[in-house]
Amino acid sequence: MREIIFDTETTGLDMREDRIIELGGVELVNRFPTGRTFHRFINPQGRAVHAEAQAVHGISAADLVGKPIFSEIAEEWLAFTDGAKLIAHNANFDIGFLNLEFGRLGHPAIDVGRVVDTLALARRKHPMGPNSLDALCRRYGIDNGHRTKHGALLDSELLAEVYIELIGGKQAALILDAVAVQMNGAGEVADIDISIGARPIALPPRLTEAERAAHAGLVRTLGEKALWLKVEAEAGAAQN
Repeated sequence: MREIIFDTETTGLDMREDRIIELGGVELVNRFPTGRTFHRFINPQGRAVHAEAQAVHGISAADLVGKPIFSEIAEEWLAFTDGAKLIAHNANFDIGFLNLEFGRLGHPAIDVGRVVDTLALARRKHPMGPNSLDALCRRYGIDNGHRTKHGALLDSELLAEVYIELIGGKQAALILDAVAVQMNGAGEVADIDISIGARPIALPPRLTEAERAAHAGLVRTLGEKALWLKVEAEAGAAQN
C-alpha cells in the first residue's frame, strides 16, 4: 500500500485569490517511509505573500523569485502521487488549494476518495484535543523542536510519524527513517507483510487529569444505566 503524506504553504488563506508557494510530500509504503520525497517552492505569479502567512511559514516574495510556477511542477507532482492515497492535516485546505491550481490548468480535480484527513482522525481519537500538529507531536513524544516555522516538507515528515501513531503505532524496534523497502522484479516498490507487535514500553498516558475529570463529569450526567458506568466498573474489577 502506497501513501503520500503532504503539505502546502500558501500566500494566504483565501482560496479564490491566494496561491500555493511550497509543496512537499513523503512516500510511505506499508506505513513506512521509502526515502522518496517531493519538495518545491513555487512562484505565485505576482500574488503578494500576506504578512500573517509569512509570519507562519517564513517565506517571503523575495524567496520565490526565479522559482517555477505551478504549471511547471504540476506533472512532476502528479507522477509522484500517482495511484497513492493522499494524507494531509486539515486536508480540505490543502486539497482545496491544489484543486484550484489544477483547475486553472484545466486538469481534473483530485478525487476526495483518495484523501485521508489526519485532523479528522485525531478529533475522533482525541475528542478533547488539542489536535494541532505540534500538539499531536507532544502527545506522541515526537521531536518537533526544530519546527520553528511551518514548512511543507518538514511538516510532512512530522505528520508521517503522527499518522502512524493515529492508526495504531509501529513496532518499537523499527525506526521510521531507516526501513529497507523491498522491490519487485519491475523495479517498483512491492508490498511487505508487517506484523505490528505490542510495545515493550507503554506510551505515557494520553489523557490529562483535566480531560479525565471532564469525562467523569459528562458520564455522571448520563444516568445510572449509562454504558460508560458499566465499562468503568468492569475496568476497575479487572484491575483488582
